[in-house]
Amino acid sequence: MSRKTFRGHFDVIIAGLGPTGATLANLLGLCGVSVLALDRFRAPYPLPRAVHFDDEVMRVFQTIGVAGEVGGIVRVNVGMRFIDPAGNLLLDWPRPQEIGPQGWHASYRFHQPDLERILRAALDSRATVRIGTGTEVVGVSDRGDEVEITCLDRETGNRSTVTAAYAVGCDGANSVVRKAMDVTEADLGFNERWLVADLLLKTPKPELGDHTVQYCDSRRPATYARGPGNRRRWEIAVLDGENADSICKPDNVWRLLKRWISPEEAEMERAAVYTFQSIVADQWRSGRLLIAGDAAHRTPPFMGQGMCAGIRDAANLAWKLALAIKGRAPQAILDSYGSERRPSWGRACVPAFAMRRTLPGNWRSSSREERRRRSSTAMAANAARMPAHMSKRRCGSAGWSTPARRKRALTRRSGIPTEPCA
Repeated sequence: MSRKTFRGHFDVIIAGLGPTGATLANLLGLCGVSVLALDRFRAPYPLPRAVHFDDEVMRVFQTIGVAGEVGGIVRVNVGMRFIDPAGNLLLDWPRPQEIGPQGWHASYRFHQPDLERILRAALDSRATVRIGTGTEVVGVSDRGDEVEITCLDRETGNRSTVTAAYAVGCDGANSVVRKAMDVTEADLGFNERWLVADLLLKTPKPELGDHTVQYCDSRRPATYARGPGNRRRWEIAVLDGENADSICKPDNVWRLLKRWISPEEAEMERAAVYTFQSIVADQWRSGRLLIAGDAAHRTPPFMGQGMCAGIRDAANLAWKLALAIKGRAPQAILDSYGSERRPSWGRACVPAFAMRRTLPGNWRSSSREERRRRSSTAMAANAARMPAHMSKRRCGSAGWSTPARRKRALTRRSGIPTEPCA
C-alpha cells in the first residue's frame, strides 16, 4: 500500500520500514496510535540480510499476531560449532530443540525479505497506520510542539510536508533522523571487512550440516550458516590489502568457497563485502525525535543479535510512546527508552566481541605452529569471557559450567598451559 501525498497530523512518523520500523508500526497500531510509516523503497529489499532471531523476538511477533506466519518461513537452529584449521572440534554449542521458557525455540534462521513481507502485510489491517513506500524522508525538524517531516516522492520528485507529535528514525546506519538530532556516536573499536556470500543449493549437500560453523583459522576465519530451505551463507574475512570489488567477482568468491561447495552444486544469489562495526549513538532521544535499530546501533553479526536488538528497541519504545501520546504518562517516560535499551544493547555486544576473538586474525608473519598456538590460546582465553547465558557448553566431551572449567576444558584439548588464559 502506498499513497503519494499525505495530509494532516499524525501521532508518530516512522522513517524506515525494515524489520524494526515495521514492528514498531504494528505495535503502535495495536495501541490505536495514528502512524505514518515511510520507506524510500517501494518493496522490501529482495536479497538476504539478517538471518537469525531468537525466542524473545518471536514473542514480539506473537504480540503483533504474525507468529504463525513467521513460523512457516523459519528453521529452528540446532547450534554452533567451532572448528580449528585441521578440522578438529574446538567447541560445540548446541541450542535447545524443545520449547523454552519464552514459549518458543531459542534460535531461528530465516530469510529477511520473507519476514518483511509478513510484517508489512500485517500493517494493512491496522486502521490507524498509513504506509508510504517509495517515499524518502529528506528533512526533519523538531519545532518544539511537533515534528515536521519533508518527504520526497522518488518516482515523481514531488515534495510534501507532514507533521507529527513524534518521529522515530528506523532508517539505518545513515539515518536522516539521527543526523537531525545532532547526536554523537561511540565507536567501540570493531571495524572489519567480511565477504558475505549467499547461495542457493541446486542439489542436497547434507555434508555441510545443519549447525552454524565458525572456522577458527588464523589465515582467514570464516562462518557457515544454514538457512531455511536450500539457502546457505558463508561469511569470510577480507584480508588487509584485498580489494572489495575484486574479491566479490564470482571467480574469486568460488575460489574461496571451493573447500565446501562448487558452482555445479549451488547458485550464487549475491556476494558483497560488508564492514562489520560496533557503533552506538550516545543519545537515543532528543526532544520529539527518537532512533531505533541500526540508526541507534550497529552490532557485529557473530551472535546474530543485530536485528534482534532493533526488534527489542521497538518493543521497549512502542508502549511508552502510546502512553505519552494518550496523556497517560509524562513525556519523560521516553527518557527511559535509551537508558534501558542502550545498556542492554551493550550487554548483547559482549558475546559478539568474544565470539570474534575466538576467530583469530591474520598472522601471516608467524610460523604455522605459532599461528596454531595463538589460535588455540585465543580460544582458551576467550572462553572465560563468554557471558553467563552461554556458560553451559560442550567442548568435545568436557562439560562446561564455570569460567575455570571452560578454561580447563580448552587447555586440556589444546595443550596450552593455563597461565596465558588468566
